[in-house]
Amino acid sequence: MKMIIEKRILIESLNCVSKALSTRNIIPVLNGIKFDLTKKGLFLTATDNDITIQTFIEKKNIASIEEEGCSIIYGKTLLNTISKLQNGMLEVEIFENNEVTFKTENGGIYNFPCFNKEDFPSINLELQKKPLELDALKFREIINNTSFACSLQESRPLLTGVNIKIIGDLFECVATDSYRLSKYNIKINKIPDENFNIVVPARNINEFVKIINEENVVELHVFSNKLLLKYGNVLFQTSLLNGTYPNTDNSIPKEFKYQIQANLKEFYSLLDTASSLTQSKDKNIVDLEIKDNNLIISATSLEGKGKDKINIQNKTKNNIKISFSVRYMLEALKVFKEEDIQILLNGEISPIILKNLKNEELIELILPMKTY
Repeated sequence: MKMIIEKRILIESLNCVSKALSTRNIIPVLNGIKFDLTKKGLFLTATDNDITIQTFIEKKNIASIEEEGCSIIYGKTLLNTISKLQNGMLEVEIFENNEVTFKTENGGIYNFPCFNKEDFPSINLELQKKPLELDALKFREIINNTSFACSLQESRPLLTGVNIKIIGDLFECVATDSYRLSKYNIKINKIPDENFNIVVPARNINEFVKIINEENVVELHVFSNKLLLKYGNVLFQTSLLNGTYPNTDNSIPKEFKYQIQANLKEFYSLLDTASSLTQSKDKNIVDLEIKDNNLIISATSLEGKGKDKINIQNKTKNNIKISFSVRYMLEALKVFKEEDIQILLNGEISPIILKNLKNEELIELILPMKTY
């Protein structure tokens, strides 16, 4: 393997594939990044056996390809070293002693030992003929606005994942930890041949959406035990969680006794202030009270107590008092962008529902907390 490539181009791809590296891996070769130089260009691949990332640098973006070849280099050390070099051309060459040399334009020489090529796992990054295609920035928004509600408890593994479904022309993404729920629905134009219902580990899908940085298309290639996502010249493959995700369709009521419209920034600020009084408490509970056109938030702890209010539109003129985790509520409110928000209730022990005023693509649900 011998080539000359611009450092900026190489480091961009190395940063991408390095997301699949794991320092905890007991299999040494999985700490390596595979360089596969062909006539078409350079393939970079990394895997931890849970996720696999491959990027492709086309021949036109490589200054010169003098000799094809393959090598596996320890990823973290390589990335840390190359990232600190000055921008410019790098001459990369593998020698017979199974060592790769990187030479800079200023005469710098950096040598890296290679892993045995035969030890690197055989990876099948297969593509379907008719994948589901979604706008990349929209897909990133959907995942970011739902995955935060996933559970962190490994005792319920399915709840640590994001449930992604296609039902006809409806693309649905759901996450829950059983105390709160985030749901995002959109209509799609190109309907795939088959519906699917999968659960993707939140950690994995969150790593993928970090790669998305510009307008493009994301292709979803769904298989029985894995999901492959294609974004530009990046292939990202993740394992799926086994099992049937809980049916959350009946969790969100269709009708509400209490319909409230509040200014999002005012409501968030009110809760944020109240949260300072609950930080030492296990469940961060605050009380919300609706009195006519006032929304009152009160919080009490050993360190202090407080009460404040904002004006709202109480469409049903009913009064109610309900308690909930202020942390959960603040995290849910962060995903909304409009000036005003809908707060929908049915009673003190029924879920709190948050919606946009203009569309119902995004729905947040928070269960109330008992304070007695």
